[in-house]
Amino acid sequence: MYIDPCPDPSPCAEIYMDYNATTPLEPEVIQAITEALQDAWGNPSSNYIAGAKAKAMINQSRESVGSMVGGRAEDIIFTSGGTEVFFFVTIVMNATVQGEGHHNGSIACLPHIITSNVEHDSVKLVAEHLQKNGKAGRKHSCKVVTARVEVEDIIAAVRPNTCLISVMLANNETGVIMPLQEICQRVKSLNKQGERLRILLHTDAAQALGKIRVDACELGVDYLTIVGHKFYAPRIGALYVNGPGTKTLLYPMLFGGGQERNFRPGTENTPMIAGLGKAAELVTANLSDYESHMRSIKLYLEERLKAVFKDKICFNSHYPGSDILPNTCNVSILGSGLQGWRVLSNCERLLASVGAACHSVNGHRPSHILLSCGVPTQVAANALRLSVGRGTTKADVDAVVDDLRETVQLLEEAH
Repeated sequence: MYIDPCPDPSPCAEIYMDYNATTPLEPEVIQAITEALQDAWGNPSSNYIAGAKAKAMINQSRESVGSMVGGRAEDIIFTSGGTEVFFFVTIVMNATVQGEGHHNGSIACLPHIITSNVEHDSVKLVAEHLQKNGKAGRKHSCKVVTARVEVEDIIAAVRPNTCLISVMLANNETGVIMPLQEICQRVKSLNKQGERLRILLHTDAAQALGKIRVDACELGVDYLTIVGHKFYAPRIGALYVNGPGTKTLLYPMLFGGGQERNFRPGTENTPMIAGLGKAAELVTANLSDYESHMRSIKLYLEERLKAVFKDKICFNSHYPGSDILPNTCNVSILGSGLQGWRVLSNCERLLASVGAACHSVNGHRPSHILLSCGVPTQVAANALRLSVGRGTTKADVDAVVDDLRETVQLLEEAH
């Protein structure tokens, strides 16, 4: 059962539409965390009852998270969150080229990484850091033209020293779903062609999980990022690896007590892992209902926006030929003085954002994601990212659209 993050039913109650930034915990998740805190407080490496309970909870959660992404329990490594996952993967990348993995003796050069220019900063900035500090060769960021990375552009960017391709499964601002399965199929064909470095495939699935079906095996990825707080779980994450250390290379990011099969040592955070596992169970059991509800509410939101603002509305998440997340609506209300930050700061009820929460420190500059997708600067400056959740209702939508209408009217009169 879902808990509304803004439960106040009064006419002036705030309405949350920023579920791509973070989500509240489901009641069942809170219960799982509470039970772990009370009953499984022991060290999971200990043999007494509290430790054994903790170990059992962790094992069950690993099964649940693996099942959610179409993998096995042994494919899951628990992490502090999504940000550390890509750094985890780059350790493999460097070891590969340096000869600790699939080394081709004729290639004595720095590793080459391919990403898109709309990746989350946890991928983008790590790749840039590796290049700047001489740990990787020139990073190739494939440009998106219609918000969707093109398969042929990825393949054309491959070099003899390419060892890692990282493309997000769904964009956090536009909601556009990337053609991951086709990319993986083409790359696996390249990997079969003679002696060359094996190209490893990583995807950041943070925004897709809990909204659309995600099956790592069907996609064909080697690594997949899991972020709990995007699907009503606590702020903890996991790395999916297709056969860690056997079928797919994985090296320790830290050294310590041997937890997580030595790949990610440190005494496990049992309560948060239990919460992640419970949230994964809910996704596996209810995804069809979640997706259907969010899609219905988002479509109603777009209809109401078009009805109220007519030709003053521009949807930045509509691209012919591209599939979109069922909950994400990126929209600009056109007009001078209607910048997204200005509109949101004057709204009485709407809680939303102009883009990724991690970019809020950049001030009022238009989203580089939208600009990269070809959205004109003035339109991008007016963008609002509205993302609905499992508990968002049509009444919420009506209230939000009314709030936006009144706010825009006030700003236009004052301009």
